Amino acid sequence: MKFSIERGALLKAVGQAQSVVERRNTIPILANVLIEAEGGEVSMRATDLDIEVVDKAPAQVERAGATTVSAVTLHEIVRKLPDGALVQLSDDGTSGRLTVEAGRSNFSLATLAKEDFPVMASSEYSANFSIPAPVLRRLFDKSKFAISTEETRYYLNGVYMHVADADGGKVLRCVATDGHRLARIDADLPDGAADMAGVIVPRKTVGELRKLLDDDETKVAVSVSETKIRFATPGITLTSKVIDGTFPDYTRVIPAGNTKRMEVDAAEFAQAVDRVATVSSERSRAVKLALDEDRLVLSVNAPDAGAAEEELTVAYGDERLEIGFNAKYLLEIASQVDRENAVFLFNASGDPALMREGNDTSAVYVVMPMRV
Repeated sequence: MKFSIERGALLKAVGQAQSVVERRNTIPILANVLIEAEGGEVSMRATDLDIEVVDKAPAQVERAGATTVSAVTLHEIVRKLPDGALVQLSDDGTSGRLTVEAGRSNFSLATLAKEDFPVMASSEYSANFSIPAPVLRRLFDKSKFAISTEETRYYLNGVYMHVADADGGKVLRCVATDGHRLARIDADLPDGAADMAGVIVPRKTVGELRKLLDDDETKVAVSVSETKIRFATPGITLTSKVIDGTFPDYTRVIPAGNTKRMEVDAAEFAQAVDRVATVSSERSRAVKLALDEDRLVLSVNAPDAGAAEEELTVAYGDERLEIGFNAKYLLEIASQVDRENAVFLFNASGDPALMREGNDTSAVYVVMPMRV
């Protein structure tokens, strides 16, 4: 195998691949990236047996072939090469070494047999559809903060992507919850997605997927089966196992009878919560919201550290209400608001609160209260 490739293109391809590789693993081949050169392109394939990513880049291929080499080492080398350099990679298949040359730099890296590299078994996908990158990015970006990190409730360790009924008909919906907060995000249902099985996309996959979605012009081809999900752009294919479990009935958690409505500038609210939470005790981080006619008083009383209070002007016309929340959860939810105003809907001090962006019901957040 022998090919030449521009450093920037190689760095992007290797970078995408090496981020999937687990740093600590007992199977040496899993630390490697499979490099395949053929035609006018080279592909980089990496896997941790749960996720597989294949990144293609244009290259001048002199001699087709394939080998595997340490993903992290290759990424570090390419990262340190000068910008704009032309990098030549070659191996003769017998020495067990891959040569990397750029300008006056020359590296010789140990390789492992390509035959040992595990390729994820292809799946029969029951649903195939195409979706613009910004739409998919919004679905996952706005929901991923609520993914649970508790290993015992493994079925909450991802984003539940499924077809659901909304007011205007069927939608593509992403939901995540950890029992303390919940995010439910809707998008128009793409053609071909109606028969999709509901799947739980793991947290690591959500993180890797984010790197595919930076180009707003890209359309992402999504394929779903009961055990796998695949996201493909013209240059990158990401295939992942889905979490084998049943996502709980989240609709029961979303309150329907919250009538006390507060509208507040989302940025102002987030900054005020952040300021008063400075003195809250690390363990509870509890912030009290006291609502009265068109005013909100945020307060924290931490006997060890001190107390803080801040008043905001809000739109609120219901009876007086005092309710407490974890400051971290309030901040995360407020930071999801793209529009100026956040609308909070309350019921009583012991009931979960609902938040949405203005009158937009396509993104709904629920946060459980705390005793303060």
